[in-house]
Amino acid sequence: MSDHKFQYLLRLADTSLVLSQRLSAWCGKGPALEEDMALTNVALDLLGQARLWYAYAGELDPAGRDEDQLAYLRDAHDFRNLLLAEQPNGHYGDTLARQFYVDTWHYFLQKALVQSGDRRIAEIAEKSLKEVTYHVRRSSDLIVRLGDGTEKSRAMMQGALDDLWMYTGEMFMADGVEEAMVAEGAAPHPSDLRAPWLAYVKEVFDEATLTMPSPEAFMQKGGKQGRHTEHLGYLLAEMQFLQRAYPGAQW
Repeated sequence: MSDHKFQYLLRLADTSLVLSQRLSAWCGKGPALEEDMALTNVALDLLGQARLWYAYAGELDPAGRDEDQLAYLRDAHDFRNLLLAEQPNGHYGDTLARQFYVDTWHYFLQKALVQSGDRRIAEIAEKSLKEVTYHVRRSSDLIVRLGDGTEKSRAMMQGALDDLWMYTGEMFMADGVEEAMVAEGAAPHPSDLRAPWLAYVKEVFDEATLTMPSPEAFMQKGGKQGRHTEHLGYLLAEMQFLQRAYPGAQW
């Protein structure tokens, strides 16, 4: 089995795992009880999706690693998640902006992957799509409520969305891994997701009375190739501590 599918699966798994870890940090600290529970449930959904992608990746891994080893025994430069997913939680508006951008991309990606020529990928995407559809509806609704809310909530929401915008372009940039997946009919071309993503984001921004940043703005990249911000190392140090402190430990 060629390496490109293994690498592609890692990108899906790593993005879901890292974002799940970020959201789980809100458990017990949410701005309201309902939100605390909702964020935790989304984190659990993403963790479940990550496990499905890791399980498949493990079957293709030349090193023979299982899902736990892939999650807990790789260093930051071996992770292939989107840079957006690893950005700090910040205040609630920052977390929500990050989630909205990822949820929208995730929705259109899973819709496309349902049509994958790889049956296993299509099955995982079909299962994930049900959860992701809820995620994007939820985050979109909150963007509208806060954007079209008080003067303070609008300003904080606009600032958060502006700050994270430069990390959104990476979702639509392709490299050799994705080109190979497209060639064999196993995945959509990332650039094909850009137009529907922009259209939906613009629709939500308009309803929320927010100003959408320029689609032509400078964009960061590198996460899918293992070049990350300083934030990922701290996240992994916390997430991987137990496994590294007690190698091979099991419940």
